[in-house]
Amino acid sequence: MPSIFSKIVAGEIPAHKVAENDQFLAFLDINPLMEGHTLVIPKKEVDYIFDIEDKAFADFHLFSKRVAKAIEKVIACERIGVTVMGLEVPHAHIHLIPMLSMDDMNFSRQKLSFTHEELAATAKKISEQFLQDSGV
Repeated sequence: MPSIFSKIVAGEIPAHKVAENDQFLAFLDINPLMEGHTLVIPKKEVDYIFDIEDKAFADFHLFSKRVAKAIEKVIACERIGVTVMGLEVPHAHIHLIPMLSMDDMNFSRQKLSFTHEELAATAKKISEQFLQDSGV
């Protein structure tokens, strides 16, 4: 059975996309810890991140780095935190979370809530920066 992330890749479920190429997709988390909290996934469904083939694994992290650099240019933060947990959805993914303090990475705290319009505006800012940085 396809994961929710595979359904996003297939266009069956909407998402606020911020970056995409032929192998990977980045979109805003709908239950964010911080504004700009982004999930990066491989388009190919792989449950466990360490089961990804080596070249794709390296490309996955390089793509995530480019997304993180775009996020930090448009969202006020000290750094972009990176977390891989892998139990909540059976599809490898990386959390990129803008941080002002260590508590911003605390997954047990209450999640933030943004309107569809706010999420769309944030996704647009990150996406435009990503494309600008890519020279597209």
